[in-house]
Amino acid sequence: MIPVLPTVLTVLALVAAAWSVLLAILDHPITLSTKPTLGLAVAVLTLEAGLVVQLIAGIVQVASTDRELETATFVGYLIGVVVVLPLGAFWSLAERSRWGAGVLAVACLSVPVMVLRMSQLWTAHA
Repeated sequence: MIPVLPTVLTVLALVAAAWSVLLAILDHPITLSTKPTLGLAVAVLTLEAGLVVQLIAGIVQVASTDRELETATFVGYLIGVVVVLPLGAFWSLAERSRWGAGVLAVACLSVPVMVLRMSQLWTAHA
């Protein structure tokens, strides 16, 4: 894995999650028509782009490594973390109450957990 990328993704995911929680507390639905929700959308899209980069780099490294690795589990986490965020984002857009922001916060909080698990899998057999 790219050494600095998990840290950057974790920080960005936590910032987006905190932003989502703030919007939920302030009772702002995710509508993409206000500056706070557009800013959050940019943060989530940036996070997703970073996750796609991690997916591609991870698959390339798994294919080219000779280390003992739980390959199916590692690739499952690579794919799962890329899928979870857009699903949460679309769900948050569909939910027109404050809980749409809550859904997005949960999706964003799942990213650091999955990134940490991938890092554990990668370094366990170094």
